[in-house]
Amino acid sequence: MVSSAGQPEKTPTRSRRSDAVRNQQTLLAAAAEVFAASGIDAPIREIAARAGVGVGTVYRHFPTRADLAVAVYRHQVEACAEAGPALLAETGSPLAALRQWVDLFVDFLVTKHGLANTLQADSGFDALHSYFLDRLVPVCSQLLDAAVDAGEIRPGTHAFELMRGIGNLCIGRDSDPRYDPRRLIDLLLQGLRQPQSP
Repeated sequence: MVSSAGQPEKTPTRSRRSDAVRNQQTLLAAAAEVFAASGIDAPIREIAARAGVGVGTVYRHFPTRADLAVAVYRHQVEACAEAGPALLAETGSPLAALRQWVDLFVDFLVTKHGLANTLQADSGFDALHSYFLDRLVPVCSQLLDAAVDAGEIRPGTHAFELMRGIGNLCIGRDSDPRYDPRRLIDLLLQGLRQPQSP
């Protein structure tokens, strides 16, 4: 485009960049939903349709399925990490915030198990797992500490062991559609509660 002064007009770079980031976030959210519903081997056209873009757009951002899987993994870790402090600020009770965060964490784990099979062959999988722990263990710890400080749960539960326990409860879902880990996770969270005085 040319301005009235005869000089070429520049499209604001920041605007283009923010549009590209927003489009990529939409694409990653769509891929996560499709992976959770249809598995990691779901057709790319299904992901493109869910995101409202063409298949070429998916491949332009993520040339291989492994590239897409890594990006979805990182996107979900970040969403889960950012949700913890937001839930604490918005929710009336730290235990309620912890429960909502655990629900998001379970959604992530359900997708993660499918992603793990694709990512295991990638030499960077160990680095991704470390990234997962570095980002999410402190968030879970913050939620647990807030619930302890509020007198809602007993002290002594470590974030890593709670996350590991939840992860172990989620594993069976892949092989048995009748199994719903959320019921057992709810029992696990009930077991953390501080006993009420008579």
